[in-house]
Amino acid sequence: MSHQEPQPGWGAPTPGQAGGSLPPRKRNTGRIIGFSCLGVIALVVVLTVAVLAIGGDGDDAPERRTPSSPAGERPQEESGARGDVRITACEVDPQTKWPSAELLVTNRSSKSSDYLVHVEFVDASGKRLSEAYTSTNDVAPEQRSKVTAQSLDQVTAKVTCRIVDVTRRAS
Repeated sequence: MSHQEPQPGWGAPTPGQAGGSLPPRKRNTGRIIGFSCLGVIALVVVLTVAVLAIGGDGDDAPERRTPSSPAGERPQEESGARGDVRITACEVDPQTKWPSAELLVTNRSSKSSDYLVHVEFVDASGKRLSEAYTSTNDVAPEQRSKVTAQSLDQVTAKVTCRIVDVTRRAS
């Protein structure tokens, strides 16, 4: 009798071959969901930065104005996008201490438009305590939209709300 060396494929099956067993495969569902959420947040940040950087109204020209009067005061009718936004309430939430501004956006242009509004919260001396952004999209001509600009900074002083900037872009 001759002695033969074992040939490949002969002998006991190895894991992955018939009769062998593989360890259970790890699932990456949590990682996939986490990275998906992170991707969505990154996309929102990029789009917001792009809108702020590009800005503009339907005529491809930025419509920007300097800070406005405190809530409720409109010494003169403003034109362009700035004139489309009015502060209707300005307060600090007593529990969270977060300042917020209620805004009424009225599209006075001839095209459906998207709005990005920058609001700042100042103390009695005019010192900026916080700021917030808000937006409203696809506002039809002469349509009104109520939105809130809320900061997540805690403020303990009485605040005045001022509109710093308004960007209007045709939808």
